[in-house]
Amino acid sequence: MREEALNRCQDAIGIRFKDPSLLESALTHASIATSRLESNERLEFLGDSILGQVVCQYLYDTYPDYLEGELTKIKSTVVSGKTCAKVSEQIGLDDCLFLGNGISARSKLPTSVMAAVFESLVAAVALDAGLDVAREMILKYMVPFIEVAAACEHQQNFKSQLQHYSQKELGITPAYDLLDEKGPDHSKCFEVAVRIGGQRFPGAWGPSKKEAEQKAAFAALLHLELVTEDEAATA
Repeated sequence: MREEALNRCQDAIGIRFKDPSLLESALTHASIATSRLESNERLEFLGDSILGQVVCQYLYDTYPDYLEGELTKIKSTVVSGKTCAKVSEQIGLDDCLFLGNGISARSKLPTSVMAAVFESLVAAVALDAGLDVAREMILKYMVPFIEVAAACEHQQNFKSQLQHYSQKELGITPAYDLLDEKGPDHSKCFEVAVRIGGQRFPGAWGPSKKEAEQKAAFAALLHLELVTEDEAATA
């Protein structure tokens, strides 16, 4: 039965292990291991680091115009337990895991268990076949999630969009001018306008300076015809 599970996993990922014991360790949950040292927990620790490094390198190389904050948010989304669990489900690792009776009786495995087995698998592949093979496997499954997260982050950050445009096309960094503020200290509203060089764009109000700046950036992008009114709902 164990051999069947190992073969099923290898067929699913398209990688054959030189040392099947590494794969067996990656698929062994602590609930069935004779000791935690024989479970996949140590591999999970290593795989988490490898996964983060590969995703960070890919983001750095693929999105040269994204700011550090945007890259960090995308990376956090992509390497989250929720995303790793989804990848495990795609591969079918839930049908390959070696589990104790208590947890195996559940109709759906916890997200933490599903996420851990993918990270463990990443480490096992890296140890058995090398980092290049592990990187290829990671990107095979993670790139679709990266692309969705990158698109969402970039589209929702109007300040970032405006800064990219302004620096690339004009060689200038936008400035944000506080025009006015109203209301009591506990409930203030702020009016902010974007200035690029000598041109000031229409001002916008927001319940915080940060939100007012986002709305002002949207107003500038709208004026420059870089966004449409349909995107105002997210501004």
